[in-house]
Amino acid sequence: MQFKNPEILYFLVLLIIPILVHLFHLQKFTKVSFTNVAFLQKIVQQNRKNSRIKKWLLLSIRMLLFLAILFAFSQPYISEKQENEKQEYFIYLDTSLSLGSKSGNGDLLKVAIQEIIENTSDKNNYTLQTNSDYYTNISKSELKNILQKVKTTAKKVAISTVLLKIKKLQSNKSNTSYKKILISDFQNNYENEFTNVTHPISIIKLKASTQNNLYIDSVFVSSTTMGKTGLKAVIKNQGIKKFNIPITLYNDQKLISKQTFSVEKNGTTTIDFNIDKGTQFLGKIQVTLNDTFTFDNSFNFTLNSNEKINVLSIGKQANFLSKIYTKNAFNYTHFAPEIINFNTIEKQQLIILNEIKNITPSIQSSLIEFSKKGGSIVIIPSTNLALDSYVSFFKKIAIGRIDKKIQKLLKITDINFNHPFFKRVFYKQVQNFQYPNSQHHFPTSFVNSSNLISYENNEGFIKKVTTNNGNLYWIAAALDSENSNFINSPLVVPVFYNFGQLSLQPSELYYSLGTENKIDVKTLLYKDEILSVKSIENAFIPRQQFSQNKVTLTTLEQPQIANFYYITKKKDTLRAIAYNNPKEESSLFFLNTDRLSKNNKNISTSNSIKEHFKEINEKNEVHWLWKWFLALAIVSLLLEILILKFFKS
Repeated sequence: MQFKNPEILYFLVLLIIPILVHLFHLQKFTKVSFTNVAFLQKIVQQNRKNSRIKKWLLLSIRMLLFLAILFAFSQPYISEKQENEKQEYFIYLDTSLSLGSKSGNGDLLKVAIQEIIENTSDKNNYTLQTNSDYYTNISKSELKNILQKVKTTAKKVAISTVLLKIKKLQSNKSNTSYKKILISDFQNNYENEFTNVTHPISIIKLKASTQNNLYIDSVFVSSTTMGKTGLKAVIKNQGIKKFNIPITLYNDQKLISKQTFSVEKNGTTTIDFNIDKGTQFLGKIQVTLNDTFTFDNSFNFTLNSNEKINVLSIGKQANFLSKIYTKNAFNYTHFAPEIINFNTIEKQQLIILNEIKNITPSIQSSLIEFSKKGGSIVIIPSTNLALDSYVSFFKKIAIGRIDKKIQKLLKITDINFNHPFFKRVFYKQVQNFQYPNSQHHFPTSFVNSSNLISYENNEGFIKKVTTNNGNLYWIAAALDSENSNFINSPLVVPVFYNFGQLSLQPSELYYSLGTENKIDVKTLLYKDEILSVKSIENAFIPRQQFSQNKVTLTTLEQPQIANFYYITKKKDTLRAIAYNNPKEESSLFFLNTDRLSKNNKNISTSNSIKEHFKEINEKNEVHWLWKWFLALAIVSLLLEILILKFFKS
């Protein structure tokens, strides 16, 4: 029980007045002697007893009267919140794609929105957090208008982020009672994010009506021939075995292939497609099935005519380089040091210094400028290099120093399989291949470097050095046949091929919404020029960085809809790219909220928005008690009158 005017209760000390009156009765008695009062003894004793009872009854009723009046004026009430305390709701409404699934009454998100609108009060303030927006200190009418515009999105927000916002909001306001409500299907396992909940929160878990889902997980190129490209689509099934599911492949709007397939319970299968090689393929694979989620029944991908990467070799002529950098993927050029056309350097993505004895000042300045613009450099030292010129170059480019040649036979034994440089190069980690070696090498001490391949003594044979904007790859030994047999090793092809490929990231078949994607576009931008990304419905300007003969686009917040998009420069279309919904949204694994509430007393759970808000409203409703105390005072007064009138002492 709480009081609106608790200061009135200080007057309870006045209850001592009727007690004092009772104890110190002011009436004086006079003794009168009679000759014989023996026959009156019994009557006197009975009257005294009745008088004492009457006085105690009157004392009790008068104290009850005073008590009831004081309590009535203090205005007591029963409620979970204080009467003068503000009530605010913090509502997190999950708007991820999985909330578009069906419940018994319709889409989970639409039903949740309707129940929130119907069961919230006009008297309270609200803070609303969705996956894409945050609204604070809004009224019921504002909340309604916002909720009616909310739609599902591929964006995700971490539960830990939501809990931090709740904590920050509470610390900024005083005299405010908060109800923290998290509404979601709690897809995947968020249990670890609730370990530090120290204030009461409520979790409302929404459930779809079906628990079977089939989705397209990924698409990749399996083979290429002169006229055909082989594709594989990976299909994953959750739930019962499914038979004769139709699957189709389109190029833009044109039907290319139609098949049916079956998949085992909780199984995975792959579907093969063959398409003709062309300049551009806007692929869409569709599965026809009505299951828990429908947003994952289609998959977008693009096949663009690959941009050739410009590679320039300066120094010694090397046949293995021309065999690796073939015309179908690279524009390979070679110059001797004395006949370099410096005008061609700015057009390159990769420059290889192949066993140059002396890095002249003109070459140094060109390479430094090339590196500043994001270009990649590979340096293969000469057996008889001019050490001072290398020291000077490394000092100017600020990567470290080189030491004198060490004449020692060393095996090349260790590959850094976990380095991103070797991503998708090896199917497994090979430990027993035939190790190449070198007769001598040049040790280096570089900053911001990592070993890609190492000698048997753990010294770096090939190092990757991160410069201000680009990358430099250092090979510690000359690769001529007299010094090393590395060019006869199977490693030489993937290593040098990746030198070229990573200098200009090739276009991916597809990208995922809600994650950071980096896209390299081979183009030149002049003053005030920018690249845009467009689709039929919308357009946006992504974050972009210009480097050596290319522009790197970074997308995260945009786009928000799975579709085909086009990278454009003014009116020119440079490339088509495809975006798909994140595959995590297709999962049918959900948080066990019952176990969560058992492990943390600050967490309460429910499966119904309507019932939960009803329970909160009932607890927050103010039940005034002053009328009952006023009635008690009136009854006490009537009792006193009746006792005085009818109770004879």
